[in-house]
Amino acid sequence: MEYLITQYELEQGALEIQYIEEYFGEFPRKKTAPEIMKRLQGRQHLILMANAALPDDPTTVVPVSFKVAHEITVDEKDPKLKDLVERLREHVQFPGRRVLYTWIGGTRRDWRGQGHFRALTEQQEFWAIEQGFNEIVVKTKNKFYEMRGTLDHLRFEVVKYERHAGDNAESKVYLSKKLHPELLERHRSARTVVQATI
Repeated sequence: MEYLITQYELEQGALEIQYIEEYFGEFPRKKTAPEIMKRLQGRQHLILMANAALPDDPTTVVPVSFKVAHEITVDEKDPKLKDLVERLREHVQFPGRRVLYTWIGGTRRDWRGQGHFRALTEQQEFWAIEQGFNEIVVKTKNKFYEMRGTLDHLRFEVVKYERHAGDNAESKVYLSKKLHPELLERHRSARTVVQATI
């Protein structure tokens, strides 16, 4: 199977992400296009979306999975990112290295298990290595078992676990993957990647 991936520029990508997030019931609060643009503006970032044909109408292609990542640095000013860096400081080396943070992403429930998220992750790794990043980090919750399982298959390692006092399902899991060119030899997905045009 060949996966169809579109890479977006900031404004168009933010609108596409706002649209596709409506199909994700497990996210209590959806990201808005202005919120996405504010976060990514002025920092290196990547917006990817996988598309697939509808099973009952192969001529209609729809977005089924997405991934948004951006660089994080040791001297973040944004309060949320500053807090993230502080929580990871003892587990991820920031000085002298480039770290890519997978901020948001997922696959529509009816398309899960078909390899779209793997294809996006492999494309993200290809791009990150090409851009000179040293590591990818991601944060999820203990209750997102499918996501944790996917990240495990993709060889992300748990670097920190923050137990939630009241509900262990709400505990935060931080994962990381070191990047090196040899990593690309392990990629399994055939991908066609296009740049979105307005």
